[in-house]
Formats: sequence, structure tokens, C-alpha cells
Amino acid sequence: MLVCTNIVESGVDIANVNTIIINNAHQFGLSDLHQLRGRVGRSNKKAFCYLLAPPISTLPDDSRKRLQTLEQFSELGSGFQIAMRDLDIRGAGNLLGGEQSGFMVEIGFEMYQKILAEAVRELKRSDFKELFQEEISKQDDYVQDCTIDTDLEIMIPDIYVESIGERLSLYTRLDQSENDEELDLLHGEMIDRFGPMPKSVEDLFTTVKCRKIAIALGFEKMTLKDETVRCFFINRPDAPYFESDTFKQLLLFAQTSMNTAHFKQAGKNFILIIKDIKGMSECCRLLNKIHTGVLGVK
Repeated sequence: MLVCTNIVESGVDIANVNTIIINNAHQFGLSDLHQLRGRVGRSNKKAFCYLLAPPISTLPDDSRKRLQTLEQFSELGSGFQIAMRDLDIRGAGNLLGGEQSGFMVEIGFEMYQKILAEAVRELKRSDFKELFQEEISKQDDYVQDCTIDTDLEIMIPDIYVESIGERLSLYTRLDQSENDEELDLLHGEMIDRFGPMPKSVEDLFTTVKCRKIAIALGFEKMTLKDETVRCFFINRPDAPYFESDTFKQLLLFAQTSMNTAHFKQAGKNFILIIKDIKGMSECCRLLNKIHTGVLGVK
């Protein structure tokens, strides 16, 4: 028997131990309890965690919720659910609360982070550009993301990857791939695991590459429909992007490709239109050619 404080959560690892008794469990935080519970059951022996506390009806709401959370999420790998419940119990403060962000539940935490980052980035390049002049000078990207809309079938079909969870995981990995090398590794892994790729999956990989090039070129949105590519720029005419070398070289590209490419303005939107693009692969080759010429990428 070892009698100690919650210092045991720091990393005591005795494989044969299968029982832990936590006194006054209602006074511990949820993460503390989760870590303490994890000290037992670290081998092939079934483990037990006993939480000693006053009658549940006499406890404060937060203490009762913490103990009920530990009771509910007892399976292996439940740390994420416990962390989210802890956030729900303790609250996230005004940063994610109603005063700051409104009904964040409607847009999700990731979208909120994206919107916040874009707002901060825009302020740095406009109202506070003198203060962040050195930082801005080191950046050559003017948009954070680009959405691509097409009438082509671009997806991972269920006949290729049957598991819904696995398909979602692959979509996430595709989205999080930072360069062509990571995409090529994932491409080879999927062929190894699931066999030769159907055209819709090949086009999906090509679309991801197109999106990364489009971001580098400063496109916020791109469409490929009826063999015509439309590239939408930032919808603010006073944006610093329109004074950049990247945009000036795109103007030069349009001037030297007048038979197939031209600019058009629709309201506040400034659009580069390129015709006779037959498929996503040809679109990717063209964007890569423009990217190489504009940014000097080898």
C-alpha cells in the first residue's frame, strides 16, 4: 500500500498495481482525477478506481459533474471527451463566450479560430501596418485559404474506402498536408492500402494541390465549370495584394495569354477567367506554370 498526495499523478508506473483509492475526490479537478485514475491498469490486469466523496446530493454542481464525467467516460482513449466536458463545466471565458463571439456553437471552434486569425491578419496589414511592417515584409501570402467549386466528381467513393470513419480521416489528412511531399506519401499509402485509385480520388489529390497553388497566387475562390476556370481575388480594392509583385505578374500573364485568359470585374469581385481547361489535371499544370513564372519557384 502506498499512501501519498496527488503527486502520484506525475508518473508513478507500477504495472502490477490494479487499485487506487482517492479520498475527497470532489476536491480534485477533472484532469487531476483522470491522471490519477490512469496510474492503475497499466498492464493486462483489470484495474479499479474508487472515488471517496460525501453524498452526491450534497456536493456543488461542478463537483458532481466532474465525478459523473469520470464515471461516464471510463473507456480507453476517452481523454478528449473528458477534456471537452471539463471545458463545458469550467466555461471558456469571454473569448469563446457570448460577449466576445456570439453563438460560437453555430460556427464551431475551428471556424471561429479561422475568422479571428483572418481579422487579426487584416488589421496588421491595414490599420497597424506601420507597427507590423517588418513582419508583413517577410510574408508573401495574402490569403489563408481558397475554396474550389467544380462540376467534376471529386471524392473518395465508398466502394474504394468502405469505412465512413476512415474516409473522414483521409479527408482530414488531405486537408492538413502542408506540401506536395506529404501528399505524395499519402497517395502512395492509399494505393498500398486500398488498391489502384479511381479517377475521382486522383482528381481529389490534384484539387488539393491546386488549392495550395491558388493560395500562393492570392485567390480566395476558384471554380472549374464548363471547361472554364474563374479565379476570384480578395474583394477589397484597397487590399495591399493589388500592389504586390504577384498581382502585377498575373496581369502580365493575362496580357500575354489574351486568347485564353482575361480579367473581369463583377461588383467588388475581381476575377481572372481562363478558358479551354479540360479537367483538374490541366488546371493544376496551368496554375503551377503561372506559379513558377510569378513566384520564381523551381
